[in-house]
Amino acid sequence: MDTSIIFPNLHITLENVGKTFSIGGFTIAFYGVIIAIGMLVGVNFILKEAKRVGFDEDQFLDICIITIVIGVIGARLYYVIFSWDNYKDNLLSIFNLRQGGLAIYGGILAGILSIIVLSKKKGLKVLSVFDVAIFGVIIGQIFGRWGNFFNREAFGGYTDGLFAMLIPMNAVRSPLDITPEMIEHLQQINGVDYISVHPTFLYESVWNLCLLIFLICTRKKKKFDGQIFFTYLVVYGMGRFWIEGLRTDQLILWGTNLPVSQLLAGILVVLGTGLYVYNLKKNKTVE
Repeated sequence: MDTSIIFPNLHITLENVGKTFSIGGFTIAFYGVIIAIGMLVGVNFILKEAKRVGFDEDQFLDICIITIVIGVIGARLYYVIFSWDNYKDNLLSIFNLRQGGLAIYGGILAGILSIIVLSKKKGLKVLSVFDVAIFGVIIGQIFGRWGNFFNREAFGGYTDGLFAMLIPMNAVRSPLDITPEMIEHLQQINGVDYISVHPTFLYESVWNLCLLIFLICTRKKKKFDGQIFFTYLVVYGMGRFWIEGLRTDQLILWGTNLPVSQLLAGILVVLGTGLYVYNLKKNKTVE
């Protein structure tokens, strides 16, 4: 398997981009390391933000630890449920996370339920907790998408645009992700067949980074509890709706041709907009 990744129109060639590395004979996936780093950075930011707005850091640390565990379980279940044909004949493979297979929406939904339950148990205002915790989610997403880069997965369809990414065809996780258009525009470099694709991991990572910067810059001006969280739902949902439409590894809703994550993105935009407007009007009425 060739390990190079090329961005021809940016004149960038990355040699030896492996999926794993070894320490003492033990193989470690870059995907897992990146996810772990994202979690650590996210939790650190959450604790600092919690302190800034007057919450007890220890309470938030408990919430973070439990929610991360529940979120990972939810992300895996979501992926497995909508990719059941890949696991039904080998149930033990469900527990193998080393090759990827975490769907962020499953993690978000499970995390939301976890935070609601834990906040109520600790006597904290749910929307205020969401306004703090959502920063960790965004940071985790920013880092997590680079795990997809190392795994050569979650990419988009064929493109020869500015950000086109060439990856070796034999390095792609699943041949089902390779479209006829990619085959039609196959490029051979030094005897290796490359497909040219949209680097959707990069699009989403940058989109989330811009969202994070925006929320950090505006957090002190929030007018009601939940404003930061609802803004995330709308802006992230808009970006994900567009990006999901580019991907070739979409999880399809049973009995339809609808990409389930794109459908959920649309729901997030509508739901987030409605909640934002409702709470904004409610706040003005109170004032």
